[in-house]
Amino acid sequence: MERRNLLRAAVLGGSAAVFGGTLWRGAAHAAPAQPGTGPYGALGTADANGIRLPSGFTSRVIARSRQKVAGTNYTWHDAPDGGACYADGSGWIYVSNSEISSTGGAGAVRFDSSGAITGAYRILSNTNVNCAGGKTPWNTWLSCEEVDRGYVYETDPWGVKAAVRRDAMGRFKHEAAACDPVRQVIYLTEDVTDGAFYRFRPTTWGDLSSGTLEVMTGSSATSGSVTWARVPDPTGATATRYQVSGTKRFNGGEGCYYADGTCWFTTKGDNRVWAYDAAAQTISLAYDDSLVTSGTAPLTGVDNVTGTSSGDLYVAEDGGNMEICVITPSGVVAPFLRIGGQSGSEITGPAFSPDGRRLYFSSQRGTTGSSSGGITYEVTGPFRA
Repeated sequence: MERRNLLRAAVLGGSAAVFGGTLWRGAAHAAPAQPGTGPYGALGTADANGIRLPSGFTSRVIARSRQKVAGTNYTWHDAPDGGACYADGSGWIYVSNSEISSTGGAGAVRFDSSGAITGAYRILSNTNVNCAGGKTPWNTWLSCEEVDRGYVYETDPWGVKAAVRRDAMGRFKHEAAACDPVRQVIYLTEDVTDGAFYRFRPTTWGDLSSGTLEVMTGSSATSGSVTWARVPDPTGATATRYQVSGTKRFNGGEGCYYADGTCWFTTKGDNRVWAYDAAAQTISLAYDDSLVTSGTAPLTGVDNVTGTSSGDLYVAEDGGNMEICVITPSGVVAPFLRIGGQSGSEITGPAFSPDGRRLYFSSQRGTTGSSSGGITYEVTGPFRA
């Protein structure tokens, strides 16, 4: 079984047994993910940036809202939100949205092979409440507007090509996007209390100018088979989530991440992490804090989500106690880091550098609790391969 599917077996349907270090799926109805000691051990005391990390990890501040990024002329944007990393020769680029009304957009920071900052610049301007988004296999950034009848904008992380509005991807309160190159679709979440889960089928893979928007349909059960139906009017003159009978409802769709046949997404209204098995067309719960049976729920305020080649999922908290938690392939949920003194903020935009050795993320409102107080961080350390 692929590592990502091992995580599904551990946390979702099927009791689990370990044979020679490999986790295999067994009979139905495994216990949900539970608190435990994560792969990196306990959090240490807060460092100079107010971040508690496991032993061996260090943090640094990359950028602050309304301040010049070190060594550049670019003033970092307010309310940094969703983000992604892109290989850039021997270095890389970190892209970050700005969740600001009317003047949101997105910016980017470029790094060399040593991690030194070599540039920063704007890649999208004058758009509305750009919350999350997603990386495409052809190395563009989909920046999503979290407003009623919001758009998706396809942007160039290098800042060379002009951003393009992708109307065919639908107009609704967009949150995040995740690309499935096998089925050649893009999954999309919707941040409303009775939201839907969508997929967009481009007419030609790699070209988002035309295609079909579909919505997930099925029962209200938290697991089982689902189907897809075409949204008749993607323009949202009638809200897209109300156009198809039997649309499956999700309470506040947030982060979205695809790997190895599974699309993981979060819903903040009920504090759940979901897993959609794209081949089987089934959905299940990967995490539900109401089902935690031992200790205190370790993960609250689920928001952005990303993952690593080890099969670990990293879920950022919107509020909670300002943690990024890791869900391991063995089904353990534990804090990986915690930011102190910023209870009026949320953690956003977790993304790993291409080599998997550095994790980028932001505190959207920092210590001030204001969108002008955003702080973007980097954590370096012995991440699992």
